[in-house]
Amino acid sequence: MSKTAAAAASPHRTSLPPADPRRYAPTPERPLRGKARLMENQMDIQPHHHEWGQLVFSISGAVRVSTSAHTYIVPPSRAVWIPRRVVHAVSAIERAHLRTLYLHSRLTDGDATWSHSRVLEVSPLLRELVLQLPLDPEAPPATPAERERERCITHLVVDELGRARSLRLGVALPQDKRLRRLCEAMIAAPARHQALADWAAEVGASERTVSRLFREQLGTGYAQWRTQVLLAHALSMAAKQKPMSHIAAELGYASASAFSAMVTRTVGMPPSRFFAEA
Repeated sequence: MSKTAAAAASPHRTSLPPADPRRYAPTPERPLRGKARLMENQMDIQPHHHEWGQLVFSISGAVRVSTSAHTYIVPPSRAVWIPRRVVHAVSAIERAHLRTLYLHSRLTDGDATWSHSRVLEVSPLLRELVLQLPLDPEAPPATPAERERERCITHLVVDELGRARSLRLGVALPQDKRLRRLCEAMIAAPARHQALADWAAEVGASERTVSRLFREQLGTGYAQWRTQVLLAHALSMAAKQKPMSHIAAELGYASASAFSAMVTRTVGMPPSRFFAEA
């Protein structure tokens, strides 16, 4: 990718290491731990992994969570589950108040549903429970009443997670380095180009080569994959009550009706219904 293209894809990004996770490590005695972090727009938390499962969502603002195989654009009403030892990175699409839950393996072992990354719906109850979790690693519950309260919150959080609806909102990512760079650039700024030839030029490949890589690496064509990226961005904006005209313009559509036609053609329902159901 050229320097100009790289700058356009990632202006003024700040890349930081993860906060020391050992301070928040879950234990058999405290199997659920909570952590808060403010992420400014264009801030990245570098790829890393944990020896425990992790739930990521934000109280406000949207974040992007990426693993080697998928990327998830997550508004506040959604969360991403990341199994233990899965390498992942987090990026702020806008200023976000991030919340992270760390779950000890005894809470998830034996249940296959926790063995793969997925997007979960965040119920109002789950959101409020997370807000009540102690966040200071240096000040654990000191009294029997405080410890019992944390135990009850832990039980309810795990129960709510077990009831949470899984959502198919992930966008598949390729392993080929050239195509990966192209896909990352598209996710960062999906409206910058429409034609595959323009995207291919950014990674120094021919349109024919990139088209072949899409089919081989992702099992789909460029247009279908780009549509999934556009829908993911649209969902994030819709969750913030952005008007349809604003969403359409942000994604490069000439009008709200043109954007609405794309959504209806792709998912078989108008945007209002799709956003409500998704």
